[in-house]
Amino acid sequence: MTSKHHILSYCKIRNNTITLNEGVVFHEEDNSDFPTFIKSAYHHLETAYPKFFKMDDLSKLAFLATDILLKNEQLDEQNDNNIAVVFSNRASSLETDRAHQKTIQNSENYYPSPAIFVYTLPNICIGEISIKHKLYSENSFFIFDNFNADHLFDYANSLLEDRKADKVLCGWVEFDANHYDAFIYLVDKNGSIEHTPQTILKLYNT
Repeated sequence: MTSKHHILSYCKIRNNTITLNEGVVFHEEDNSDFPTFIKSAYHHLETAYPKFFKMDDLSKLAFLATDILLKNEQLDEQNDNNIAVVFSNRASSLETDRAHQKTIQNSENYYPSPAIFVYTLPNICIGEISIKHKLYSENSFFIFDNFNADHLFDYANSLLEDRKADKVLCGWVEFDANHYDAFIYLVDKNGSIEHTPQTILKLYNT
């Protein structure tokens, strides 16, 4: 299957390592937990977005991967904000759901937290990204058993062909019980990497 669209760049966050395209931009040697790792990465990469620390872990994961990718593209926020966002994962917002459940399960110590509850939908991470980068186009968050390259390919192409977006930010952002996996890529009419399901799957698995 061929496509007239292309992948401009891609970012991965896995195993205490962040890569942009084929290069490592941050790596932590020790086996630190996710909160420690993502905080270190945030400071190292000079993200400078204080609200980051109020986010849940899924949002931090998606936000940082996207921020690295979009800053690398050096987009003009005034003219390059028609970017759709299409994310997916398997666990939805399960990790935050567990945290929220702990605040309400004991009737004698009932303390539901609005700060936690607001993140009990997985698409909230898209909202955080859209606010930071002033994105005003369509967005969707899908739940699949496994990474679904065919769906991401079809959906991104549909948005571009129907002119609902100039670019599409796609990917997989999974966080569950300290297991994390982010793979975000940007689709455009131009670029050096052909946008096909086979290529998407290869980049994800590499």
